[in-house]
Amino acid sequence: MEQLNFNRYPFTLKNRENKRYIFDVVRKKDILITPEEWVRQHCIQYLIQEKNYPLSLINVEKKLKVYGRDKRYDIIVYTPQGEVTLLVECKAPHVTIDQDVFDQIARYNLSANSQYLMVTNGLTHIYCQMDYTAEAYHFLKDLPTYTPSL
Repeated sequence: MEQLNFNRYPFTLKNRENKRYIFDVVRKKDILITPEEWVRQHCIQYLIQEKNYPLSLINVEKKLKVYGRDKRYDIIVYTPQGEVTLLVECKAPHVTIDQDVFDQIARYNLSANSQYLMVTNGLTHIYCQMDYTAEAYHFLKDLPTYTPSL
């Protein structure tokens, strides 16, 4: 698989019926490796190992209602109180992070109401913090490290 713009992480890989699988620590099962899944798994490890987000607060590939239609988000991180703090959209490395991709996560966030957004294709990462009062995005150099609320 392609080297991404993340640190190297120790993944558990398997071959089955001439297909490669990667163990997803969130879903607790082997997942067929696609280019997007490769990015998603790196992003999960980045959140856990680099940003200290607890595994128990991370959710992957679940349904979200957007304009009454079912959509599937890539990664959501919750606060211990159950509020969405981070919404992540992962794309395959060959997909350019452009306005259409950013519009997609913005639409998903209409339902999620996340404090932070991250869009990545594994090579380029874009982070922003939401300012709901000013109805604006504040772009960041990186995501904040998780700190438990007291």
